[in-house]
Amino acid sequence: MAVTIDPRPTVFGDRIIVTGSYGASDTTIDLTDLLASIDFAGVNSAASPVATTPPVTVADTAAISNTTITVIGAGGTTAGGTFLAIGRRS
Repeated sequence: MAVTIDPRPTVFGDRIIVTGSYGASDTTIDLTDLLASIDFAGVNSAASPVATTPPVTVADTAAISNTTITVIGAGGTTAGGTFLAIGRRS
């Protein structure tokens, strides 16, 4: 599954909020066309709980580099999910 960016970002002043989704094999989300810089980025992983007591969910995390979000999956594989980025619009 490819990265999908929602078609209606929220704009306030020189800032923009971009949301979308990423697939289980996606490791980078390039927002260069929309953002000049990223101030915050987060991912909401679709990872399933691991069968332990209590159940533990090992979720994806995000790292920012200029205008790209790098999704870091547990064990080297991303689970897919949604993302949100706030930054300066280009």
